[in-house]
Amino acid sequence: MTLRQLQYLVTIVDSGSFTRAAERLHVSQPALSRQLQSLERSCGGPLVERGARPVVLTPLGRAVLPHARATLAEVDRAGSAARRVAGNRRPELRVATLYSVSFGVLPPALAVWRRERPEALLSLTEQLHAGDLQEAMTAGEADVAVGPPPVDWPGPVFPLGSEEFVVVLAADDPLTRRTGTHIRLTELSGREWIHYTAPNGLARILDYACANAGFEPRVAVRTQQTATALQLAAAGLGPTLFPANIVPVALAPRVRVPDPPVHRMLTAYTRGHPDALTAAFIDTLARHACLVPPHLPSASGQLGKVVEIPLQRRGNAGG
Repeated sequence: MTLRQLQYLVTIVDSGSFTRAAERLHVSQPALSRQLQSLERSCGGPLVERGARPVVLTPLGRAVLPHARATLAEVDRAGSAARRVAGNRRPELRVATLYSVSFGVLPPALAVWRRERPEALLSLTEQLHAGDLQEAMTAGEADVAVGPPPVDWPGPVFPLGSEEFVVVLAADDPLTRRTGTHIRLTELSGREWIHYTAPNGLARILDYACANAGFEPRVAVRTQQTATALQLAAAGLGPTLFPANIVPVALAPRVRVPDPPVHRMLTAYTRGHPDALTAAFIDTLARHACLVPPHLPSASGQLGKVVEIPLQRRGNAGG
């Protein structure tokens, strides 16, 4: 098994045909086929279905492809690191995260990172749910991921803490006139909620929190966009469950902490031992990530047992 063979496999899949792959790689099609056959012998079976158009991977091919991509990405990363040491290129860090985490948790930490490391380029990519985030890391698309703890992850995982979720109400909701900063979700069991479409991992969190309270949320509106849910709730279409770190100061009077509190663990994780640049970034995250903003109430006092959102196996909707 060689790097060239892995590159050929990835190019065949991305091109959709042997002919286009050979053109991209500037090799003859017979030479391309021979290299693929050699790789298949190393792997113990066929990787693509012959005669299928566009190219279709076999089960073995689907298992091998993410590792092929990750290997090629690591080789590219090694080359980038070597060029940085030689002084020919600015250091670059690729960070993958969830949309909801990029809105609230990361900005304070990224601001500190920018002040401390102005010479470093930062590439940020966002995913809708944790399964996609883990797949992106497996494929070598980022140097570090920031999100819920990955499932069955072979590399290092660095805990960052728990983020809290809050209920956002309309300005004229009668519950906002009640003293106190906490609310039992059962008090909202008859309401129609601002919910999330399945691709957004917050859908699972809302469903899980309501199920823990003993009811299934009725839906007024579903949206895929996290920021849209906040705006719809603020406009009075219904309550929603939202990461506390995303709620702006102006909406603080409409925020209530659910009882029992709803938390989600957040981590940073890498494929292997992080290099110096990645390790410095993880340290900045641990010190400056915003899990609960100071302008919002926090889960404290005599509340019920915290509802920790459980991990979910890949292949299902992520969180």
